[in-house]
Amino acid sequence: MISPREILKEYWGHSAFRPLQEEIIGAVLAQKNTVALLPTGGGKSICFQVPALLLKGVCIVISPLTALMEEQVTRLQEKGIKAMRIPAKSSQDEMIALFDNIKFGNFKFLYISPERLQSRFIQQKIKELTVSFVAIDEAHCISEWGHDFRSSYRKINILRELLPNVNFIALTATANQKVIEDIFSNLELADGVLFKQSFKREKLAYQIFTIEDKLNRLLQIFKKTKTPAIVYINSRKKAEEISNFLNANNLSSSFYHAGLSTEIKKSTFENWMTEKTPIIVATNAFGMGIDKANVGVVIHLNIPSSIENYVQEAGRAGRNGKKSFSVVLQNDTDIRLFKEQLERNLPTIKEIKEIYKKMFQHFQIGNGELLETPFEFNFLEFCEKYGFSSSKVTTCLKLLSNQGIVTVQTDFNKKSLVHFTTTSKKVINFTKNNDKLHQFISVVLRNYGGIFEQETKIDEYYLAKKAGITNQQVRKYLTKLEDAEVLIYKQAESNTEVLFLHPREDEKTINRNAKEIQHYIDQKRKKAADLIDFIKNNTLCRSKQILTYFDEKETTACGICDVCLSNKKAPPSLRNNILELLSKTTAISSLEICHLIDTNEKHILIHLQTLLSEGKIALNHQNKFYLNNK
Repeated sequence: MISPREILKEYWGHSAFRPLQEEIIGAVLAQKNTVALLPTGGGKSICFQVPALLLKGVCIVISPLTALMEEQVTRLQEKGIKAMRIPAKSSQDEMIALFDNIKFGNFKFLYISPERLQSRFIQQKIKELTVSFVAIDEAHCISEWGHDFRSSYRKINILRELLPNVNFIALTATANQKVIEDIFSNLELADGVLFKQSFKREKLAYQIFTIEDKLNRLLQIFKKTKTPAIVYINSRKKAEEISNFLNANNLSSSFYHAGLSTEIKKSTFENWMTEKTPIIVATNAFGMGIDKANVGVVIHLNIPSSIENYVQEAGRAGRNGKKSFSVVLQNDTDIRLFKEQLERNLPTIKEIKEIYKKMFQHFQIGNGELLETPFEFNFLEFCEKYGFSSSKVTTCLKLLSNQGIVTVQTDFNKKSLVHFTTTSKKVINFTKNNDKLHQFISVVLRNYGGIFEQETKIDEYYLAKKAGITNQQVRKYLTKLEDAEVLIYKQAESNTEVLFLHPREDEKTINRNAKEIQHYIDQKRKKAADLIDFIKNNTLCRSKQILTYFDEKETTACGICDVCLSNKKAPPSLRNNILELLSKTTAISSLEICHLIDTNEKHILIHLQTLLSEGKIALNHQNKFYLNNK
C-alpha cells in the first residue's frame, strides 16, 4: 500500500510532514474519531486530504464558507484529484446527476455547507454513497464559546445517524478548552483522540505600539523590513488609500478586499505570491488559501475583532521558522471607535424583537401565518423603510439564522456593479449641460475609486443619501448613462432571500430563544473586552497572554515581544531590590512597593509578575506580596 509520505510527495511536492500531521493522519487511517487543533499555518487540510486519497470512498468535508470550499476544490482539481461541491440553487435533477457522478466517478471529496446538509434529499443521497470518513473544518463554529458560532454546525451530528460506522475528524485553528469540550460532546466523540499543537510561536514577535502617526511608522517599518508583508485594515476604501500611499513612497504594494472582482482578486494574490508586489494591504477578506512561508511582518492598522482573529492573522508571518513580527499600531481613539462599533453592531433583545416583527409587516404576513416559500429581501430598502441601522439588522439576521428562526441566503450584501467605459474627461463633458446629473457623477467618482479600471460594487441607497436624491433616481441616472454607452450597469436583482421557519408569533418566538441570543451577545462583548485587555496589558509577555487565553500552562516569557523588550531595559538590580524589600516586611501591596522603590512603575509590575510565575514571591488574600520561603 502506498504510504502517506508518498501521497504527500506526489501531490503536494513535500518530502516531510509538519508537526503532528503524520500522527493525525495515522489516527484517521486507523478509523479513530479525531480532533485536531493546529494553529494557523499548521496545515490542517493535509490532515484529511492525504488519508482520503488512501482510503476507499469519498470524504465528506463540512465547511462554512462558499469561497473556502471553492478554493479547496479548485486546488484539488488542479492536482488532478476529483473533488466537488454542491453549487447554490442546484435543482433536484442536477443534484441527482451530481451524486451519480460522485458514486460512479471515483470522486474523493464532496464539500458541503452545514446548511445544505440539513436537506432531507441530500441526506438520503449521502446514505447511498461509500463514505471514507467525515471532516469538519472550522469546527470551533460548533461552540457558543467559539468566536464564530453557527447553529447549523450543531446539526452536523445528523451524520452520526446517516453514517453510524464512519469516523469523524474535526479541525480548527482556534479553540480553548471549553470549545474543545463542546466539539467532543456535540459530535459524540467520547472515544476520540485529541491532537493539540501549542499556540507558542518561538520566533514570532508580538509587538503592540501606542502611536498617533501610523503612516509614518508604517514607512519606518518597511524601510527596515524587506520581506513580503501583509497590512490589515478594516475598510475597503482605506485599503486602497494605504496601498496608494505606500506606492507613492516607492514601496510596491497592492490592495485586496471583498469588493474586487474574482479576476482582480486572483491577479492581486498572484502578484503578492510572486512578490511582484511584496506588500498587500487588505481587509480580513484576505486569509483563505494563504500558504506563503516567507512573510516577515503582519501589521494591523486597526484593532482586530477578537484574540482568535488576531492570532490567525498574525500567524501568517514567519511560517518558514525565521524571526518575524506581528505589529499592532493603535491608540486611544482606536479603542474608543472599536467600542462604539461593537455597540452599533450588537442589537438588544428588544431591538431584535422589533426587527423581526417589521420583517413580517414588510412582507405582509399575518399572525399565525407561515408561508413555505422564500421572499426576495432588499436588505438596504428594508433598513431605510423602517429606520434601522444596517449593521444591527445584519447581526439580527445572523442571530435569527443561527437560532433556526429564519433561513437567510449568505449574499445579503450583494451589490450592483458599475464600470465606466470611457475617460473621466468625456464623462464630465457628457454631463456638463445637466447640473443634477453632473452632481450625481461627482458623488459616484468621489466615493468609488478604480471605477474606470474595473467593475466596482456600488450601493444605490448609499449614493442616494450622499447625492440627496431617491434610490429610484440613482437607478434612473445609471440606466441613462448606460444607454449613452458611458458605463456598464449590472443591477443586483435582489439582496437576498429570506425563508421564515416559524409561524408569525412576533415576541413569543424571540422569547423562546432569548437566553441563547443573549448568551451570544454577552460572548461578543466578553471577547471584545478580552481583546482590549490584551492590547492594554503591557506588563505581561504577549505570548504568555495568548497562551493563557487558549488554556495553555506554558510560563516561559518569549523575550522578543514589546513587553519583554521593555522588561530587558529595566535596571538590572530592580529584581534584587524587590526581593530585599519583601524580606524586611510581612506583606506589602504593589502600590507600596512602587512608593518605596524609586524607578519606573511599569518595570516594577513586570518584575512582580515574573517573580510570581517563578514562585519566588506570593500573594495573600489581601492581594499583598510576600516572600515565598517554601
